[in-house]
Amino acid sequence: MALFVFKLEGVLRHRANIEEQRRRELAAIQAEMAMLEKELAELDAAMRASETDLRQNRLVGRLDLAFLAAQRRYAIAMQRKAIALAQKMAGVRPKLELARANLAEAAKERKIIEKLRDRQLTRWKQEQAHHELLELDDVAMRLSYQNGLEQSSPA
Repeated sequence: MALFVFKLEGVLRHRANIEEQRRRELAAIQAEMAMLEKELAELDAAMRASETDLRQNRLVGRLDLAFLAAQRRYAIAMQRKAIALAQKMAGVRPKLELARANLAEAAKERKIIEKLRDRQLTRWKQEQAHHELLELDDVAMRLSYQNGLEQSSPA
């Protein structure tokens, strides 16, 4: 039995490798974005905890103005840090979108070659079925001819 040979198998493998590379690049950028989001969430949680502590423990009885001033400086520093993180996230977003677009393009290019391979495989199977049919027809003709010779020749 003949084997199907796809002549562009190397191209298909290459495109699959490119797609996998694009997938890794996207994952790295997503990890960077997740790290920034986590850092921002931790910063937010720390700010909320600090504000809660201030409201519950520091605003009763005698007020410590030095502590309140330090708390305000801390809040401003955290706000600046949050703004810096948001700016980093804004810088990562275009990279993320570009990486997604690159992955989609690589997947599209791989799928094109896969569809070509599938079409060629289907055509090859049809040709194989046609050749088998022709061979069976030839065998049937030979058998019929031999049976005709055996019946017409005197024994």
